[in-house]
Amino acid sequence: MIKKMLKSVREYKKATLLTPFYVSLEVVLEVLIPILMSVIIDSGIEKKDLSVVFMIGGILVVAAILSLIFGALSGKNAAVASSGFAKNLRHDMYYKIQDFSFSNIERFSTSSLVTRLTTDVNNVQMTYQMVTRIAVRAPMMFLFSLIMVGTISWKLAIIFAVIAPFLGFVLIFIANRAHPLFEGVFDTYDELNNSVQENVRGIRVVKAYVQEDYEIAKFNQTSDKIHDDFLKAEKIVAFNNPVMRLCIYTSIILVSWFGAHFIVNGSLTSGQLTSVITYAGQILNSLMMFSMIYVMCIISLPSMHRIVEVLNEVPDIRNHKKVVRDVKDGSISFQNVNFSYVNDENKLSLKNINIDIKSGEVIGIIGGIGSSKSTLVNLIPRLYDVLSGSVMVGGVDVRDYELKALRDSVAVVLQKNVLFSGTIADNLRWGNKEATLEDIKHVCDIACCNEFINKFPDGYDTYIDQGGTNVSGGQKQRLCIARALLKKPKILILDDSTSAVDTKTDALIRKAFRDYIPTVTKIIIAQRIASVEDCDRVIVMDNGEIDAFDTPKKLLKNNKIYQEVYYSQVKGSDSDEQKED
Repeated sequence: MIKKMLKSVREYKKATLLTPFYVSLEVVLEVLIPILMSVIIDSGIEKKDLSVVFMIGGILVVAAILSLIFGALSGKNAAVASSGFAKNLRHDMYYKIQDFSFSNIERFSTSSLVTRLTTDVNNVQMTYQMVTRIAVRAPMMFLFSLIMVGTISWKLAIIFAVIAPFLGFVLIFIANRAHPLFEGVFDTYDELNNSVQENVRGIRVVKAYVQEDYEIAKFNQTSDKIHDDFLKAEKIVAFNNPVMRLCIYTSIILVSWFGAHFIVNGSLTSGQLTSVITYAGQILNSLMMFSMIYVMCIISLPSMHRIVEVLNEVPDIRNHKKVVRDVKDGSISFQNVNFSYVNDENKLSLKNINIDIKSGEVIGIIGGIGSSKSTLVNLIPRLYDVLSGSVMVGGVDVRDYELKALRDSVAVVLQKNVLFSGTIADNLRWGNKEATLEDIKHVCDIACCNEFINKFPDGYDTYIDQGGTNVSGGQKQRLCIARALLKKPKILILDDSTSAVDTKTDALIRKAFRDYIPTVTKIIIAQRIASVEDCDRVIVMDNGEIDAFDTPKKLLKNNKIYQEVYYSQVKGSDSDEQKED
């Protein structure tokens, strides 16, 4: 796990290595200072030799200044290394997520990925900074100070040799109790982020149904759970401080007690006792720093696991070593296709799909809710992979294409239309970043967007708010269609993408498709029969299977599902008009 994460250090290796180097120099100088103080006391003050006081005092000042400089340098490098490491971690995770298929993202959930990119990385960043600096300083300070105490009085050194294992045992006990609680907290963080995300995204629905109190209660419930779990963990970790204090004060009392006896016996000088007490502070301070690191590691260990889970995740959909980079045409063929979202043959969403679509055909798809219409078209740009069988585009299995080449040739306007914050032109250039304004205007003509864009004061420079909240549902759909057309695809898939558009505009868009992009294969999923009745052929879906695939006229004569949809919409509206007459 650690080895995997350390790959993200990269260009910050120098700062990472310089940090412990400067820390080592700082520790050496700090360990020398008590010895210099003892010399000043024993050889200078007690013997009233000012030359020794000034000489050793000068060395002491230089050592203190150098220690300060090395401490500042170590702090600066630790900050650079840790912030750079965190930046690279986010970079690596974010780029990894971009390669995820839909199934990979669903495995983690969006809110969980956001938590891992923010809270978890912040925890690791803090730990990394402490490890590169304090984790080097604490053991060095403990070891060197203990050695210096041993050279002065090995009997006094035994005190620290006994107390240190006791403190270590307490730390391990605290860690084993607190770690599972911290691990659960971050899963609850995912729930909290998911709740906030849903609330903000659906704020209009919340207000329309006056469900603010319900959402607040749901938020408070999750927030209180995080509070309670953190409180339990912190209560356990809090034992660290009193135990630490107990060790410190016990050590100082024992050192003072035995040290006084040694001075009386003549085996220890006043200066040496002063040095030992100073070293005692350094030893115990290093133990306190070590305990602080240990607690931070307990907190960040679950975050590390969660980050590595993302970095180790293998995308379900990947390029093969040898890939096809050219899509010949827009022909599509499904050959004995079975598909399951959970890769289980007993839970198939699509069953035994066999269809052939010629390049340039206009294909409609209708069916009831849950009949797997969207699932069928999602296999064409390889948003998911089949469980068995094959999907062919341009005569080549989609799994043999380079993903970028395939998806550049297949434009999909999904059910959930998404616009990003930025101008209308910026949003449309997602289809082609090199597109000129003339190119943009042309596709907007086809998608019937110009009629409302030209009414905006800023035209194509009109700013779209996050989520496209300042345009209507129908306008958003048409902009997404224009964005897809800007890719100049060989296959255009509209997944119920004109549901918010009036029937007249819907007809105009379909007419523009016939006039301007006749060679593009067009697949139209729709609930309205009017949207598919002028298609070349229509696929009728039922419970994940193809019930029929024929021209609209033949389906109207022979297919029960198509007839039911047709007569419920067309004849129903006619009879209503007759009643009104």
